[in-house]
Amino acid sequence: MHVIGPELGLTQPGLTIACGDSHTSTHGAFGAVAFGIGTSQVRDVLASQCIAIEPLKVRRIRVTGQLPRGVYAKDVILTIIQRLGVGGGNGYAYEYAGDTIERMSMDERMTICNMSIEGGARVGYVNPDETTFKYLEGRPFAPQGEAFERAKAWWRSIASDRDAVYDDDVEIRAAELDAGRDMGREPGTVDRGHGPGAGRCRSRPAVDIGRADVHGIQPPVSRLLGMKIDVAFIGSCTNGRLSDLREAARIVRGHRVAAGVKALVVPGSAAVQKAAEREGLDATFREAGFEWRDAGCSMCLGMNPDKLEGNQVCAASSNRNFKGRQGSPTGRTLLMSPAMVAAAAITGVVTDVRELVEEVPAGVR
Repeated sequence: MHVIGPELGLTQPGLTIACGDSHTSTHGAFGAVAFGIGTSQVRDVLASQCIAIEPLKVRRIRVTGQLPRGVYAKDVILTIIQRLGVGGGNGYAYEYAGDTIERMSMDERMTICNMSIEGGARVGYVNPDETTFKYLEGRPFAPQGEAFERAKAWWRSIASDRDAVYDDDVEIRAAELDAGRDMGREPGTVDRGHGPGAGRCRSRPAVDIGRADVHGIQPPVSRLLGMKIDVAFIGSCTNGRLSDLREAARIVRGHRVAAGVKALVVPGSAAVQKAAEREGLDATFREAGFEWRDAGCSMCLGMNPDKLEGNQVCAASSNRNFKGRQGSPTGRTLLMSPAMVAAAAITGVVTDVRELVEEVPAGVR
């Protein structure tokens, strides 16, 4: 739903998109108003093309500056959720703006918009721009030829005006995501494992004792950095696109999955899978000891055989980690970027990705 729609050009600026999954907010990366709905609402939409919802307030979230090396789009959205809270977006639409967002690829924007719902927002979107148009041009269901040029004029017109008034305005400086080396902290974020708003910078305290008993886990370490993992999962509608797999493959190339770690890579769609296999990414992962799976949801949620067992800890590039999300009521899921999952897989512990490569390429984050 959230990978194939954009791939085919079905997702376009200005559309209202309602689907039976909360992560429909992904499509907001194109300047669409996109949100998840329940089963009875799906019936109503199919029958009438209408739905009644309360008017939303709009919060602009400006991310400004250059992202530090080793910090990715996943780190940006986890930071937003941590700062504003998992319920901070209740009643809001989130408009993601600022020069950091403007420089992001569509894949990166989709990662951020995908997790708007984890912050409580009903929708999250990015104003359509040249990056949006370049992505859509030539895709099967996008307008073609002169119709595409007319569509671009319309799409430009629906972007927020420069003098637009917002109900709230928040700025996050990209440099702050480095968290300050003078304080002994590493860049980026990892969620502690009982909700996406409970994240910490990688070397900050990993386990909240008040919640550890809920998950059946006794806190073995006082920091996330170095916390042992049992499973590594790269995939989901948040981070299962080709660019995500390329980035993770860069990290694992020449390494092996740590002993005792089960590592899976699951492409977000059949098209992503085929493209990755043409590039030989599947071979890179297999040689490193990962399982290369067919496209699907896999360990993102406990609705299939790929589940955590007992007190296992999973490093996951997915979007949600409430109790039992990955199948085990006592398991723990740590949300992080695909590069960070790859680093954890080959070291067996939560690891600063910079320890594995001298410089993370400046491509997709």
